[in-house]
Amino acid sequence: MSSQGTYDDVAALARAAGRRFTPRAGLPAFFALTDPERTPDPLALARVLPGGAGLVLRHFGREDQIALAGPLARLCRSRGLVFLVANDGELARSVKAQGVHWPQACAHRARAWARRRPDWLMTASAHDHVAASAPGTGIAAVFLSPVFQSASPSAGPPLGAVRAGRIARGARVPVYALGGVNSRTLGGLDNRIFSGVCAVSAQPLEP
Repeated sequence: MSSQGTYDDVAALARAAGRRFTPRAGLPAFFALTDPERTPDPLALARVLPGGAGLVLRHFGREDQIALAGPLARLCRSRGLVFLVANDGELARSVKAQGVHWPQACAHRARAWARRRPDWLMTASAHDHVAASAPGTGIAAVFLSPVFQSASPSAGPPLGAVRAGRIARGARVPVYALGGVNSRTLGGLDNRIFSGVCAVSAQPLEP
């Protein structure tokens, strides 16, 4: 499938999530996460996402992706998208992003940034009930993964909708389902428990 097909799939999932979930104030129902390999053109993705969705730039230290942060921040502002930078508070500050998304191992850094930027929206990754139920100060929501079987090479065994739901119930902040979420699996998520979903490609795995 072409990159544009991937972006269209993500945009369609964002619209479906907006119809299905009612997140808490200040949070979108959907976050798209970029990936230098799977979504190499974040600007193209930002152009097709519906207004009100969230977009997280994950640059993984790649200079070509870091260079897109400024243009991406401006595009997101013009289109009414919530723009976060992953694991890089300084870059988020410099491009006037709306906040930061922290990997689970770095969530403790949110405390210091919350003191410096109380206006920011900050989220964090979680892969188990411990991380989901005890986010650092300043974390507004957690992205729980992998909920379903994922194509991501870094994804571990899926939690499954039932176990993920139990974890989400015990969390102290809103929980978003991440990992293998697409048009086929969206219906398996309880919208009374989850506040929304996240996706990179949103493409169903081959049977």
